[in-house]
Amino acid sequence: MTNINRCWWHDKVAYQIYPKSFLDTNGDGIGDLRGIISKLDYLKALGIDIIWLSPIYKSPFVDQGYDIADYYAIAEEFGTMDEFDELLREAKKRDMAIIMDLVINHCSDKHEWFQKALADPDGEYADYFYFRKGKDGKAPNNLRSYFGGSIWEPVPGTDKYYLHMFAKEQPDLNWENPVLRRKLFDMVNWWLEKGLAGFRIDAIINIKKDLAFPNFEPDGPDGLAWCWKMVDSVDGVGTFLKELKDETFRKYDAFTVGEVFNMKEDELNAFIGEDGYFSTMFDFSAHLLIGGGHGWYEAPELDFDAWRSTVIASQLETEAVGFKANIIENHDEPRGTSRYLPPFARTPAGIKMLGTVSLLLRGIPFIFQGQEIGMTNAVWNSVDEFNDINTKDQIKMAREAGLSEAEALVACSRMSRDNARTPVQWSDEVNAGFTTGTPWLKVNDNYKTVNVAAQEKEPDSVLHFYRRLVALRKSEAYREVFTYGRFEPVYTDKDNIMAYYRRTEEQRVLVVANFGKTATELELEGDVKRVLLSNRVAEEGANSASPVIIDGRLTLESCEVAVLDI
Repeated sequence: MTNINRCWWHDKVAYQIYPKSFLDTNGDGIGDLRGIISKLDYLKALGIDIIWLSPIYKSPFVDQGYDIADYYAIAEEFGTMDEFDELLREAKKRDMAIIMDLVINHCSDKHEWFQKALADPDGEYADYFYFRKGKDGKAPNNLRSYFGGSIWEPVPGTDKYYLHMFAKEQPDLNWENPVLRRKLFDMVNWWLEKGLAGFRIDAIINIKKDLAFPNFEPDGPDGLAWCWKMVDSVDGVGTFLKELKDETFRKYDAFTVGEVFNMKEDELNAFIGEDGYFSTMFDFSAHLLIGGGHGWYEAPELDFDAWRSTVIASQLETEAVGFKANIIENHDEPRGTSRYLPPFARTPAGIKMLGTVSLLLRGIPFIFQGQEIGMTNAVWNSVDEFNDINTKDQIKMAREAGLSEAEALVACSRMSRDNARTPVQWSDEVNAGFTTGTPWLKVNDNYKTVNVAAQEKEPDSVLHFYRRLVALRKSEAYREVFTYGRFEPVYTDKDNIMAYYRRTEEQRVLVVANFGKTATELELEGDVKRVLLSNRVAEEGANSASPVIIDGRLTLESCEVAVLDI
């Protein structure tokens, strides 16, 4: 990709906050805006430029705020609009930008529009949604929602159904209706006028439906087929996305990151190219390797070679087009440490290694809250400990597939979204310093040993390493190569080695990591000018530790990573 038009967000590092679990300041067990404001200096010290807030709008919280009841209001659980405005001001003082979640495929069934639609199923507001008559006394078609069960729910007192691709409390909005689209655009612009820097756009490919609503070949014993099959089969979403950009984002030079699944093979340029619908989109290619065909209970263990090949392929494909957003974890995924590292590597060294490989890829790095201290999946002792609607559906599906209750719990514990939603571990005090009250979701049992306060005091901690890693990526000397430098994989013939160059005409930096159990030796392609970063811990009494390089050969211990200026 040459002669790229440079944008303000290209060299930035982003951080996702899941507000409900970040920091509670009023003792109600729920994180709040005041807690976020109080930690802006902590995020600044980490090197963060862009903060993404998961939904803080007014909501019944059936799906943790992704069911929005009022797009113009802050949920009282999180605080007030005045506090949000204060957050914008305080972030701006620190040269940090705030982006919010934009959830416009669906809203809450408690939204005024849907309540008016229910009151008059043949009226104006019914056309804000998909109200359809059934077929032969059944739902309009046989699609299964992302959370299980039919995508159709009966409209009380009528022969109609309404469509919901997620929970029944999340009716899908009808993007075919121009009046609705205008109301959504006006809302987006209202937030951008307020000073928001942009949005993470939720489930956006789902806005285009096949209006014939055909049946699909069943893929489960319930006689239903996954709703994403309709998304895969229909064309034309680009028309909606271009209008959305032209009517909103483009006017404000907004930074937008799409949650994009089901994109067709030739559409990458349209989505994130020079004039793409979005600034960037999350790279979910590695995530898709371990999703499970019929459900989480079928999710395979990660295969290193498949993961390495997938990351490399995605990087090379994207390089000629634009920038993807690179993630290890987010609010919808289990913790990256528990997902991408084998048990022997779930150590501070392994966590540093995984973070380095991810953050120095070409693209926009996103760090999820707690990732910077190496938070892990929790141990779930009972189905009753879960809050997540999706996890409960997945356990039900596992049971229906023949797993025992204990087996279903083990399988779904590994993949549960609640793993990422346990409260941030600030200290070894009660409830990990997250709240003085009762936390809305249980605290991970390992908070006594994995927490911010302890890592602040330890120079070789994961937290301090992440600070050095982000600082390297953004440093004056290496910002250019890590932002715009090409990605070139290397040592792909070596078992358990993930390595690549980032290079410009003037610089070549090697990022090399050993994901194996034993040490390995590699012949370097050139002289090492400088060791930029290493996760070797210094011997007692030494000031620092560097990788072992003798006669042009690099020795990497298990879980060792090195960043070398070659």
